[in-house]
Amino acid sequence: MHERIKYQDELDAAFGKEVISASGVADLYRCIQCGTCSSTCPLNLYMDYTPRKIIAMTRAGLREEVLRSNSIWLCASCYACAVDCPRKINLTDIMYTLKRQAIEKGIYPRRFPIPVLAKEFSASVRKTGRANEGRTVTWMLLKTAPWKLFKQASLGLKLFLHGRLSVGKERLDRGVDQMRRLLDHVDAAPSKPPLT
Repeated sequence: MHERIKYQDELDAAFGKEVISASGVADLYRCIQCGTCSSTCPLNLYMDYTPRKIIAMTRAGLREEVLRSNSIWLCASCYACAVDCPRKINLTDIMYTLKRQAIEKGIYPRRFPIPVLAKEFSASVRKTGRANEGRTVTWMLLKTAPWKLFKQASLGLKLFLHGRLSVGKERLDRGVDQMRRLLDHVDAAPSKPPLT
């Protein structure tokens, strides 16, 4: 990957502080760049930037590069990095925060399924108080890879016939408005929980 040199005035100095306040991981700046997180990450080989480099780039203020990277989307939330980190930095929560920022800014790769799935799941819960897996996955595939609907049709039919997939509307009997108010409160809070 070709990287262009950035000058100090091109960096976003507030980026690291924003990530800390949103993720609740105040130890981001205590990272000693030892690389333990990168060496324990099972998906490190597929990332464009290693977890160690994501921390360094976040601290340096490389907002666009970090939010556009595939590394944040490949994090499997296995917590191996957090368990082995000598400074006990919870990098998984930082990755969740970065994903959320990328979704909010709409700067994830086009037709990339993970942020679309997160949005569809959230919209379903907000609308009905529940997540309907069949509808959520169908909408995700329609928006990201419609041709895959045909590949998944036989599996969907088998799941439906065995009572494992609902296609009807599912709603909470009561409390949907309370659920919406709760979600509105969470969205407005300065410290946001993981979206995915």
